[in-house]
Amino acid sequence: MIVTTTAMIEGKPVRDYKGIVTGEVIVGANIFRDLFASVRDIVGGRSGSYEDVLARARKQALEEMEAEAKRVGGNAVIGVDIDYEVLGANGSMLMVSCSGTAVVV
Repeated sequence: MIVTTTAMIEGKPVRDYKGIVTGEVIVGANIFRDLFASVRDIVGGRSGSYEDVLARARKQALEEMEAEAKRVGGNAVIGVDIDYEVLGANGSMLMVSCSGTAVVV
């Protein structure tokens, strides 16, 4: 499945629009606190472990969005937007969400 942030796919005209599709993943902040407590790979202010958690959450959100696109009959998703939000009264959770338009090309 083609997934792109652009509004069109060069050389592949949109034949049918199937609608907006989304994917969301929420990760508890305690996971992040535990990671920071045990992180030994912080170099130059970056944490590989923290980045791995974010990458996995992003990948899962994109996979959910692709699965929804397939369910509605799409074979591509255009106009994809990925957002990161802190949720909860004290920022105890992180949400990764993505949305786009399922299409048939």
